[in-house]
Formats: sequence, C-alpha cells, structure tokens
Amino acid sequence: MFSLSQTTGYAIKALTCIAGGCEVRQIQDIADCTDIPVSYLAKVVHRLGKAGVLESKRGNKGGVWLTRNPDDLSLLEISKAVDGEDQFTSCLLGLENCSDARACPTHDFWKASRSAIRQTLANTSLADVLIFEKSRSEKGSSSAFSPVSRSETPSETPSPQ
Repeated sequence: MFSLSQTTGYAIKALTCIAGGCEVRQIQDIADCTDIPVSYLAKVVHRLGKAGVLESKRGNKGGVWLTRNPDDLSLLEISKAVDGEDQFTSCLLGLENCSDARACPTHDFWKASRSAIRQTLANTSLADVLIFEKSRSEKGSSSAFSPVSRSETPSETPSPQ
C-alpha cells in the first residue's frame, strides 16, 4: 500500500538526528547518525533549507540547524518540503485524468485515505518522533537510527509522561 517516499523518510530521520543532538550539525555527522548516503542527504538538506525547515552556514563552525521547535514542525510539512504536494493529489493508479468528475475505480477510496494520511501527518510532530525513538531506545528495541546524544532529551522537546 501507500507509504511515504524514501526521501521523506530520510528527511524525518535527519531532522530527528539534528533535533535529538546538539543544535548545529555537520552533514557528515548526520549521515553517520542515520546511515543516509552523504550525497543524498545533501540534497535532502538543501530541499529542507529551501522550505525554511533548516538553515545552514558554511565554513568554520558551520553546519545545519532547525529553524523551529520540533513541537511546531509536522511530518506533513516535512513531507511537503522534500516531495511537494503531488504525493497527496495524484491518482493512486497513476492516471493523469482521474478527478471527481472522471473517477478511476480507486478514486473514492484514495480520496478518503489520502485525507486521513494528511491529517495524521499534520497531527504528528517531529517532537513526537523524538519521544517515540527515545522510548524505543529505553525499552532496548532496535532503533531506525541512533542520534549521537540520545541520553538527553532536547530542551525544546517535552519529556514523555
């Protein structure tokens, strides 16, 4: 079934690594933390920067950092920043002329599902991912990635209750 793109997954992993560690991170540090190839990560970071999710500085003491608190950054915003809106508007079957007026066999199903997916992504923040990863780490479960500074919850992120 539908899943978010690898690019969106990488963006979420990279942002979680940044938000879960120190404020400014080097691309190589993020790549090491997430196992994302550096060249691919650089493209993802560039898209996130163009969307205003990250800022960056080159040179000595440079790196990338979040522009907003993880509580205020939804997974929908992250997904749209790297993949655009098309993933939420196109036909499930890939038909160019599919619309309410000329619906394909999956149109009604996909329209409702797409709406539910968008709502879930809009209601899930980067802070929620941080909390989930921290909880998983504490339970000894395998994590999708390991931010460098996992033992500390960032001050912007609320501690799990």
